[in-house]
Amino acid sequence: MAWNWTFSDWPNFQYDRDALAQLEQQFLLVSGEVLGAVRHIGEEDQKLLRIELLGEEALKTSQIEGEVLDRVSVQSSLRRQFGLAADVDHKRPQEQGIAEMMVDAYSGYADPLDHASLCRWHSMLMKGNRNLETIGAYRTHGDAMQIVSGSLDKQKIHFEAPPSDAVPAQMEAFIDWFNQSSASGASPLPALTRAGIGHLYFESIHPFEDGNGRLGRALAEKSLAQNIGYPSLIAISYAIERKRRSYYDQLEKHQQTLLITDWLVYFANTVLEAQQATLSRIAFHIAKTRFYDSFRDQLNERQTKAVARMFREGLDGFKGGLSAENYIAITGASRATTTRDLHELVSMGALTRTGVRRHTRYNLNLPIETSQ
Repeated sequence: MAWNWTFSDWPNFQYDRDALAQLEQQFLLVSGEVLGAVRHIGEEDQKLLRIELLGEEALKTSQIEGEVLDRVSVQSSLRRQFGLAADVDHKRPQEQGIAEMMVDAYSGYADPLDHASLCRWHSMLMKGNRNLETIGAYRTHGDAMQIVSGSLDKQKIHFEAPPSDAVPAQMEAFIDWFNQSSASGASPLPALTRAGIGHLYFESIHPFEDGNGRLGRALAEKSLAQNIGYPSLIAISYAIERKRRSYYDQLEKHQQTLLITDWLVYFANTVLEAQQATLSRIAFHIAKTRFYDSFRDQLNERQTKAVARMFREGLDGFKGGLSAENYIAITGASRATTTRDLHELVSMGALTRTGVRRHTRYNLNLPIETSQ
């Protein structure tokens, strides 16, 4: 199999710029909408929104790799990173680590890329990991770095990265390309084009033993933020995770060629979907603030706890809606009290009700579209 990095003109990627022109314009237009929406939120709410968006990305970028993190723990770690009181004291190393990485990438979005930053991110991301030979540095093992699937006797090799001894030189070239292609660099590229090339380029080098996908997506965020001039908070991992199979298929296909127009169009459309998801999340956050402004003083302790739990599910909410059994599990209330509490929430307009008897479900009454 001929991998992209084995071609003589690597990494001279070829693509049709015209195929991306309209997508680039749309990205810049929606970026302005996102910035405008955020500016309509107060300073304190902007901090909370930032934590919610970064927390969701941390969860989704990990989920793409099959790792499930605790939402509350991640958000608590993010709150600490931004100097706010945490919701819980207990946190696992991997949740603390990815929170640290997300904040470091967010805060330093404008900084030029260097080896030290990437290795620092890797150290954060792999916090608590005892299975890797090398953490916080590029891989050095002699074995081939392969992406495989299937059983041991029937493995399929999806990709093989450059050997470890080639990684330092490959990464030197990548970092130089990344910085030179920025808006302030010697050879600037449009936002979506640069982010798409950068992600494929980095994933094809696969410089670390583990965590390359998460780091590559963080780099895409950094790239986009540098092009638009402010932290993007674009829900890239959210959009990728929803169609994970397509993401891996596109990567595999385009790690065997230097003709990448289709990859860039795919990646650009994914970013545009992610922008819309970000706009929906901002609208959800605004609706949440208004909800509490309207109902906070009317909710008892049990109702407050249940509503907070519903909001933590985010845009997607409880699958199929909140049931009475959910309410009992969250609050510890008796069935009679649960029936009374839920009736009150519907009567005051905090929740909507659908279905009857055991099929009755409840949803937050928010004046926004909450599905993607």
